[in-house]
Amino acid sequence: MPFKPLIALSDALEQLLESADPCLGIADVSLGQSLGRVLAADQCALIDVPPADNSAMDGYAVRSADVGRSLRVSERVAAGDVAGCLAPDSIARIFTGGEIPAGADAVVMQEDVITHGELIELPEQIQAGQHIRSQGQDCKEGELLLSRGRKIRPQDMGLLASQGIAQIPVFHKLKVALLSTGNELREPGSGPLPPGAIYNSNRPMLLGLLIALGCDVVDLGIVRDTADATFNALSEAADSADLILSSGGVSVGEADHVRDAVSALGEIALWRIAIKPGKPFAYGRVRSTPFIGVPGNPSSAFVTFVLLARPYIRALQGQVDVAGDVLPARADFSVGSKGSRQEFLRVTTCFKGGEVWARPYANQSSGVLSSVSASDALAIVPIGETIEQGQVIQFMPLDNLLY
Repeated sequence: MPFKPLIALSDALEQLLESADPCLGIADVSLGQSLGRVLAADQCALIDVPPADNSAMDGYAVRSADVGRSLRVSERVAAGDVAGCLAPDSIARIFTGGEIPAGADAVVMQEDVITHGELIELPEQIQAGQHIRSQGQDCKEGELLLSRGRKIRPQDMGLLASQGIAQIPVFHKLKVALLSTGNELREPGSGPLPPGAIYNSNRPMLLGLLIALGCDVVDLGIVRDTADATFNALSEAADSADLILSSGGVSVGEADHVRDAVSALGEIALWRIAIKPGKPFAYGRVRSTPFIGVPGNPSSAFVTFVLLARPYIRALQGQVDVAGDVLPARADFSVGSKGSRQEFLRVTTCFKGGEVWARPYANQSSGVLSSVSASDALAIVPIGETIEQGQVIQFMPLDNLLY
């Protein structure tokens, strides 16, 4: 029976995201525990920040009309002090963060004045408002600070703290059941490899990718290449997690049982994507639990996770911005027109002449994991397109895709 045509990456991604149903529960967590969590409700400013006009410099709070005058200091204002009203014909000694006294409309830096005993000579030019941080210039009460679906970053934690917010509502962590298939697989640390065996590199790689995305992982280990073992492992995974992620067993070999087991327990909705590496990627459901199957070859597993599993997982987590950056670079290589699949070359980027250049790893085989470890980006080669040395291409920075 002939296979159906390969599915375009854009179509596969669209179908994945349309099917992503973010149905996780919500919990309040302390601000200190919120890093990497996904915000479950909009957060608005509770107060103005700063709460009053304050000084951006160490210096003197003055009336801008008093240019060139020599005046006495009538008060001293440090950060945290409550400022009074500036006395007539005087200035106030003020420090960074100090509240601007009523009547003052500018701050003169201390290095811009001349001291004559108890008198302070002001410069000939003073602009109203200079060196003053106005009330609410950072945040105004009631304005939207962070939107629902945002993944909390350290700077976001600081912004919320500036409002006195100590707890925020976040979505529960996505629980992902992870399993690897293959009789040839052995875990690192299990001893010397017997003939025909390899160490399981996909498991720690996928585990790290899931943890980096903020998932809780149910590790189901290695599943042997039998129909019964695969069926039982997938059944257990469906009962224990919000998503199943499997590596291997989704191609067309006689020992590839995952696709058949998923079909028996639920359905395969996507299979065989027009990308290189990673064609055997599969998506479906085991009973009511979503299933993603990445290929067993490690570079294929990595690339399909980045391109398809990552945005799907982020959508399940309730995130709004799930796309990765696509940026321009110049090709430090040439590639002839190839086949019917969009290719993603593992490349290293560098700056030359004020531009980003991308150079591919020498061996682009789907089984060469060193090509991923040594690279910092994926260069995109469109279907059937020839790339010439120096041509402008598109690339995806990996650091922006993995978190």
